[in-house]
Amino acid sequence: MTFSLSTESESPDRTTLHLHGRLDAQTFGEFDLAVLDLLPRVADGGTMVLDLSALEYISSAGLRSIAKIRKNMRARGGHTLLLNPQPQVRKVFDIVKAVPVNEVFANTQELDAYLDHMQRQITGEGIETD
Repeated sequence: MTFSLSTESESPDRTTLHLHGRLDAQTFGEFDLAVLDLLPRVADGGTMVLDLSALEYISSAGLRSIAKIRKNMRARGGHTLLLNPQPQVRKVFDIVKAVPVNEVFANTQELDAYLDHMQRQITGEGIETD
């Protein structure tokens, strides 16, 4: 199995990368090059969502690639969130504690609820005060 990547830009503030196949020592370079081109398109303070639903395998090389994305987004005041990891991929993240658990979402609805909550906190909408 090889690796492929597709992208979806919901807005300048949010881009989703759909990872397919294996992200390992043979494929991480291709992924890194694609991401170098995509990162500047996400606005400072924006969100990069990595949809892992079709990612079947990740090695330490793949983990390093994701760590680089997270570091780049944090430096720009942004976030990197993981979506739909298959059980074996999630286990790798759990073992190495590579990503905080609050940045991994089981499905799109869970992700959207989180993003909605975060935006409401910033704007003050829907927050009750005494």
